Amino acid sequence: MGSSGLTIGVVAPAKGIDRETAEKVTRYAYEHYGSEVELRFHPQCFLRHGHFAGTDEARSLAFLEYANSPDIDAIWAARGGYGCMRLYDSMFERLNANANAKAYIGYSDFGAVLARLYKMQIGRPIHGPVTVEINRTGGEACIARVLDYLTGRSLQGIEPTMRTPHPRVAINLTIIEHLIGTPWMPDLSGHVLMVEDVGEYEYAIDRKMFTLCSNENIRNVHGIALGRCSDIPENEIAFGMTYEESVQDWCHRSGIPYLGRADIGHDVDNKMVVWGQG
Repeated sequence: MGSSGLTIGVVAPAKGIDRETAEKVTRYAYEHYGSEVELRFHPQCFLRHGHFAGTDEARSLAFLEYANSPDIDAIWAARGGYGCMRLYDSMFERLNANANAKAYIGYSDFGAVLARLYKMQIGRPIHGPVTVEINRTGGEACIARVLDYLTGRSLQGIEPTMRTPHPRVAINLTIIEHLIGTPWMPDLSGHVLMVEDVGEYEYAIDRKMFTLCSNENIRNVHGIALGRCSDIPENEIAFGMTYEESVQDWCHRSGIPYLGRADIGHDVDNKMVVWGQG
């Protein structure tokens, strides 16, 4: 705990953000939480190296620095994009006891980090909004959802539809598809697996579900719950199934229970899911 309250370190392990976004989030936190919260944006968030917020080394070292710091209570992803899978394996191996005491919040590409931490049993991985949500219409609610949870003000931001004694995880469909067969993939036996996506054609979602449901690890989950798949491009020829019908079909084919809809997605209504909790 920092001297002024909860200290949240913000890092950008994928794409970067601009200083205006950081200032907007910081101002919102100060106006609504005062001394309860201190946001500490790592300078790495503002670096540029092609698509990424700095080189792989810079992003890895920034994450390691804040995760291992005794002065920071939680890690918050600045945004998604692409880049988390390029973080150095050696960085994860150097995480210490301070890293183990933290919550790690984000989604989209950051789901790869959540999965790696969950597999290594480090910290408290949480699917939840990222800082750039402040730029969405109504995005202040996303920022409040995270800060309310971290400060203990409210748990209303926790995903409500899948309350179950089974452990839950929430992750982007594309990300978990790409984790299959890699050392980053955790054992999800007995879990409720909640998936969502953005910007994918309906046929692409169908193909991802083929990969997902063909995997023995995934076939051992308690069931799959479907979040929102948004901004679906229009195909030249209609695919003939909605994305929900695709998910239901592949669950049926593979013997995985389809558990219905979950309140997660790339939007302002995206709720929080603490990995491993029911």
